[in-house]
Amino acid sequence: MFVLESYTLAVIFCVITMICWGSWANTQKLAGKTWRLELFYWDYVFGIALAALFFAFTMGSTGSEGRGFLEDLAQASPGNLWSAVIGGVILNAASILLVGSIALAGMAVAFPVGFGLALVIGVVVNYVAQPQGDPTLLFTGVAFVSAAIVLDAVAYRRIPTGDRSNGNTGLILAIFCGILSGFFYRFVAQSMSPDFIQMEAGKLSPYTAMVFFALGILLSNLVFNTAIMLKPFKGERVSPWEYFRGRRSDHAWGITGGMIWSVGMMFSIIAFGVAGPAISYGLGQGATMVAAFWGVFIWKEFAEAPVGTNRLLAMMFVSFTVGLILIVVAGS
Repeated sequence: MFVLESYTLAVIFCVITMICWGSWANTQKLAGKTWRLELFYWDYVFGIALAALFFAFTMGSTGSEGRGFLEDLAQASPGNLWSAVIGGVILNAASILLVGSIALAGMAVAFPVGFGLALVIGVVVNYVAQPQGDPTLLFTGVAFVSAAIVLDAVAYRRIPTGDRSNGNTGLILAIFCGILSGFFYRFVAQSMSPDFIQMEAGKLSPYTAMVFFALGILLSNLVFNTAIMLKPFKGERVSPWEYFRGRRSDHAWGITGGMIWSVGMMFSIIAFGVAGPAISYGLGQGATMVAAFWGVFIWKEFAEAPVGTNRLLAMMFVSFTVGLILIVVAGS
């Protein structure tokens, strides 16, 4: 299988993760004009699963290092397979809350609050489980990210009430999303061998872990997404038959969004072998800054905010940037 051995390449992979995780939701924005959130999400999950299988039979089955996907699957212990599945279930619950938050409050709010809170929790949880990197620099970086969350929330409160009628609910959904997101990565990391070259017996390669992680998302979606179709965050309930009435372009946006997110997750856990879980996860959560950029500059979600809001947003971006730089240096 393909294995990283360079910290520099691991950081590059984490930056790609950051871009993917911060950009996939644009596909929901583009599909949202004609396609309900709940219907979009089915295709999004299918996209994650398709990309996971693609990686398993390409990068996960070539090269001389580690174990190929099928060989790795044959020796995997049930406990580790279930750990990856549980990670997928937790992440799917968080993602349902995230897309609801985006629909109600917008990307520039949902991502900084949800992902920022997830970063703080996730870095702490993963570092305690597997300490790697300079703790002073790492947690100072987390502190800067936490400050960015507060700045974003303050900026959001300045938007006129008429522009955020459902925003408070969206903000609450983002907070719960962040709490759940802070824990899913630990289950996936726990299922994998800490060394991808001399692999531990019974543990998984990142490619096998990704397939079973995607399986957890897919299976739990039958419960979670069906529930929000019957009781949606916004609008009327959705009939399951509506999914089959969608156009090809409607389905394509969701599948594309899922595949983009899946690329980010795959690159993050590939980098895990060199950078460690706390740093790989922490850098990936820089997606907040990428998503906030889309929300502020492309979707104009703060266009009606009063004078002075741009200063708060600028401070948020600076705080996030400093925090991410410190996290990178902590691992080097």
